[in-house]
Amino acid sequence: MNAVVQYQARPVVRSHLNFKLNEIPRFWFGGDPFITRMFDALSLTFPDGERYFIQSVRLFRDQITDPELKNRVADFIRQEAQHGIAHDQMNQLMKAQGMPVDQFIQRLTRIFKFELEQRSPEYNIAMTAAAEHLTALMAETFFAYKSTLKDAHPYVRALFAWHAIEEMEHRDVAFDVMHDIANVPEMTRKFTLAWTTGLMFGFTLYRANVMLRHDGFSAWQRLQMNVRGLPWFFGRHGTLTRMGKQYRDWFKKDFHPSQHPIIAQYDVWIKTLEETGDPVLAGEAFWQAAQD
Repeated sequence: MNAVVQYQARPVVRSHLNFKLNEIPRFWFGGDPFITRMFDALSLTFPDGERYFIQSVRLFRDQITDPELKNRVADFIRQEAQHGIAHDQMNQLMKAQGMPVDQFIQRLTRIFKFELEQRSPEYNIAMTAAAEHLTALMAETFFAYKSTLKDAHPYVRALFAWHAIEEMEHRDVAFDVMHDIANVPEMTRKFTLAWTTGLMFGFTLYRANVMLRHDGFSAWQRLQMNVRGLPWFFGRHGTLTRMGKQYRDWFKKDFHPSQHPIIAQYDVWIKTLEETGDPVLAGEAFWQAAQD
């Protein structure tokens, strides 16, 4: 490990969580089709993306001798598998709405298959570590302020809250495999974050607009939605713009994910789930404990 650990949470595997996703409306983000479909498009990536992350880490599993890292890798794999299952359920809802989910997934499957077969293991673990950095930062930026997801349906908000918690718990696992086991060059590490960022947000925007077309919105209506909606994510004070400093920390030579604090209300989610066993109540408490 190439930096002093400052903030760390051990991965905990949680399964059979019910988010009641079959009860959410079509445009669950305050009736806003654009922001709803942007989040839906992001969710579409997760099941195949999580499976790709698992496969990338497994490429180095036999080389790991440290017992602690072995255990963390095992928990990482189990957490990612649970994420895939939950987001598969959300994707099935989109399919029932008439979205071309199978088409999206088939394309993703081909992409990840190509990466695993044609790129080096070192490249794939670097892509995984970079993607984990992104998702951990998105967890922070979506839930740091109550206003960000105030219009989101509580059940979907709870799903993303649970995912955010676990991304923070295992945010450094792929990084440690990349650095300590794979010995990925610095230039490769830095390149993969920039490349992953472009791919993730490019595909998300594309899929969102395809889904809006299937929702029945015209090209002109979709253009207007993009003009109005993209600043929510990428504007000067946009939700994702806020994570700029922490995002750029990746490019520092001595960077390690544990240098970033875990979200302030992490313990609120943990305690509420322990007391109630209900991930929706835990998600609500987690969101309510965010900054105003």
